[in-house]
Amino acid sequence: MTEKTYPEWRRLADSAVLPTQLFIDGAYCAAEGDAVFAKRNPATGAVLGEVARGAAADIDRAVRAARTAFEDRRWRGKSMAERRDILLNLVALIEANADKLAVVESLDMGKPVAEAASIDIPGASAVWRYYAEAIDKIGGETAPANDGNLAFVSREPLGVVGAIVPWNFPFDMAAWKSAPALAAGNSVVLKPSERSPFTALMLAELACVAGLPDGVLNVVTGFGAEAGKALALHNDVDCLAFTGSTRTGRALMGYSGESNLKQVWLELGGKSPNLVFADADLDAAAAMAAFGIFFNAGQVCSANSRLLVERSVHAAFAERLVAQAAAYQPGDPLDPASKMGALVDEAHLAQVLRTVEAGKAHGGLITGGAAAPLHPRGAFMQPTIFDNVDPASALAREEIFGPVLSIIPFDTEEQAIALANDNIYGLAASVWTSDMNRALRVSGALRAGTVSVNTVDALSPQTPFGGIKQSGFGRDLSLHALDKFSALKTTWIKFQ
Repeated sequence: MTEKTYPEWRRLADSAVLPTQLFIDGAYCAAEGDAVFAKRNPATGAVLGEVARGAAADIDRAVRAARTAFEDRRWRGKSMAERRDILLNLVALIEANADKLAVVESLDMGKPVAEAASIDIPGASAVWRYYAEAIDKIGGETAPANDGNLAFVSREPLGVVGAIVPWNFPFDMAAWKSAPALAAGNSVVLKPSERSPFTALMLAELACVAGLPDGVLNVVTGFGAEAGKALALHNDVDCLAFTGSTRTGRALMGYSGESNLKQVWLELGGKSPNLVFADADLDAAAAMAAFGIFFNAGQVCSANSRLLVERSVHAAFAERLVAQAAAYQPGDPLDPASKMGALVDEAHLAQVLRTVEAGKAHGGLITGGAAAPLHPRGAFMQPTIFDNVDPASALAREEIFGPVLSIIPFDTEEQAIALANDNIYGLAASVWTSDMNRALRVSGALRAGTVSVNTVDALSPQTPFGGIKQSGFGRDLSLHALDKFSALKTTWIKFQ
């Protein structure tokens, strides 16, 4: 990826070819009955394409293709070196097509193309590379046994993995689910959000070109209530991996119980606290606090949407934040100077604005709070900050999934920890302090899957990501993600 100017990105966008059909058994195909839905550009409202509207019959086709590919061992039966090399071929193709993928991601869900090009696509490529290289480095174990007995434990793929991924990081989340599932030897049926279908389809085509056998990675576009529900209820799906809302996660667990008791792994919502103590580097903390809520227009499950600030520096810190927010005024997603683009669509913008309006009764609005009129049909919103927010209010407790920050002052370390933990979610948290004893003490007390100290939302392919409480269970990334997609088999041999 090379740095491009606004006109260069615009030309790439104008010439982009967007796939609109399902990808099943190594080929594009129409949905049953040729059903389609219109996908719009959230920055302009223009129709990007008529996308195949997959439903139960299409999910059944995809699952059959995935099951056949699994049973005839066309993927899991290859040597470790062959599977590694095919996934590394895919990495090379992703990198060769990085600019095309970035511009499609920007058109699809409104994120700044510069972020897609510098963060999303390289991040997904790194995940695919990590799991490709992990294939020949994960083995079994020998268990203790009495004389005359040998017990060993092997790791086996589960079979057909259903993956339902969200719209906020479409290409990344497809990698987070599909890469470890394939590395473990499974076949995959991937259901992207109807709000961001295109790069998942491009991924499947690239994987086919890379040498992945037909039927091993299938993509069914469509709506959650149709294609997603059908995938969750399918009796020949062995495992379901999902990133999205807690409400949908509950439904998916119910569908598992109604069908074949498939394993369900959930990465759900968040309301991540960001604790700033008076001894922190306040300039750095303010810059990263703004990034932690305004990056991707706040459409991040682990966004640092609750800012807890020690009272002695609260007023000065709020001023710093307002100044930082000015740099995140939304702009054309295809302009590389834009630090914040559009929300994913007009319906989501309306939902966030309703929450902001209701929140005015529970906190002082100090900046933003309205839609940004960049385009008559564009889903743009100002960066928004509320101060002195009531910790018991919906503004402080419920996931908004937009560029909306709630500031809550605290007086003591104990109060900060109590406020941070007083929430149904437990996905991520951040702590800012120059006292490393405090950093270790507070991070140990916080109930969250990841705690970032003197930064926000730290992650890498090498470290596990996921939550506790109603943020879900199981982990994406790292070698631990392979646990979701494999079964342990014990073989016991008595030889005496």
